[in-house]
Amino acid sequence: MYCHNFEKNYSRRQFLSQTSLGLGAAALAAIINPQSTFADGLLGQPHFSPKAKRVIYLFQSGAPSQLETFDYKPKLRQLRGQDLPESIRKGQRLTGMTSGQATFPLTGSIFGFAQHGQSRTWVSELLPHTAEIVDKLCFIKSMHTEAINHDPASTFLQTGSQLPGRPSIGAWLSYGLGSTNENLPTFVVLVTKNKTGQPLYTRLWGNGFLPSQHQGVQFRAGKNPVLYLSNPNGINNETRGHQMKYLRQLQEIQYQNVGDSEILERMTQYEMAFHMQTSVPEVTDVSDEPESTFEHYGPDSREPGTYAANCLLARRLVERGVRFVQLYHRGWDHHGGLPTNIQRQCQETDQASAALVMDLEQRGLLDDTLVIWGGEFGRTCYSQGRLTKTDYGRDHHPRCFSIWMAGGGVKPGFSYGETDDFSYNIAENPVHVHDFQATLLHLLGIDHEQLTFKFQGRRYRLTDVHGKIVKEILA
Repeated sequence: MYCHNFEKNYSRRQFLSQTSLGLGAAALAAIINPQSTFADGLLGQPHFSPKAKRVIYLFQSGAPSQLETFDYKPKLRQLRGQDLPESIRKGQRLTGMTSGQATFPLTGSIFGFAQHGQSRTWVSELLPHTAEIVDKLCFIKSMHTEAINHDPASTFLQTGSQLPGRPSIGAWLSYGLGSTNENLPTFVVLVTKNKTGQPLYTRLWGNGFLPSQHQGVQFRAGKNPVLYLSNPNGINNETRGHQMKYLRQLQEIQYQNVGDSEILERMTQYEMAFHMQTSVPEVTDVSDEPESTFEHYGPDSREPGTYAANCLLARRLVERGVRFVQLYHRGWDHHGGLPTNIQRQCQETDQASAALVMDLEQRGLLDDTLVIWGGEFGRTCYSQGRLTKTDYGRDHHPRCFSIWMAGGGVKPGFSYGETDDFSYNIAENPVHVHDFQATLLHLLGIDHEQLTFKFQGRRYRLTDVHGKIVKEILA
């Protein structure tokens, strides 16, 4: 009975390896139609015509304050120092960091706001470069989440669950849609170097219960962008190629004897690493970029591992067919000293974020590349700790926050959702994390209810178990 059920559930790769044609059939298919061989995801092709073919997700870890960036609330300036009304709080839970405060003094942003572009979008003076491209951006100002602390909130956004162990967005896309480049991973992760803040765990870009080939591959700054990729002394590419050939034969014999699909998944990863020995040095070598590119992204773009350099690298990766690039930039958790700290964060990210959008557009890539900017939740409209004329902090606030998206089928120069005068509650058009995820998958041509994986007796999905497409933001 076990063997019978196992035979009925072959994956495409398992079937090929078990037939008499085996890898020869795959090789022939590659000659006839290389693209079809690489895009070997579960779906074979999207459920419907996609607006986006790839995603760059600029994740601002630590949760940027919506009040200092995009959610302009002039009334808070008038009420500065007054206590948050109970009619606004409505008994909602607070974190342990402010629940013991005797008062919750309101404070608006000390930074100026102005309207920009034909869309007349309000943007903080901290983000002058982003302000210049607002007519290319689609803002969602009514995002909300269920998590009130960083780890579960980040895990929720990246995997659809507050509990660890689920596949990340990039892993789901790799599983569903497959690759468009046999020489690079489907899912690449970039983390800004030398940044402190909330911890980042590899499970945020993990494969969870999906086959291991779908996990994100982290590229690092420096001589060896991918760990353990280089050949040791005395081994050249020809020798490595022969090794891979015979290792594949041994692994197939082992698979015949054991029947564990992870044997083939491991081999797939070995072969990808072999291809990456050539492709990774090429994609990470930016010496072929003109001087104007570095001026566009800002001076930090010359230093590998900075946010600006990673934005430039993200563009190079999607140019070469990488489907999902995830950037993580820490340092947005401002419980105290917010005015000073958020200025630093914006200086590090503003120019490069805007440059990435414009660069993609100039290269004809923006129409089918979805760019996302945002953190895991928002910040409170009241000060955490002592409020002074020039200083304050803000606690975690899951009830509302802002993100922006660009390209890939979303409306440009558009804002969706509104918060109340305190940026404490959503006044119009709430967007839950699962709604955001459902919309993201929809833009890539995926029905979020149909992309599932059976694990421990039931079928899971990214939007487990709800979520609706935000059709109003679709172009």
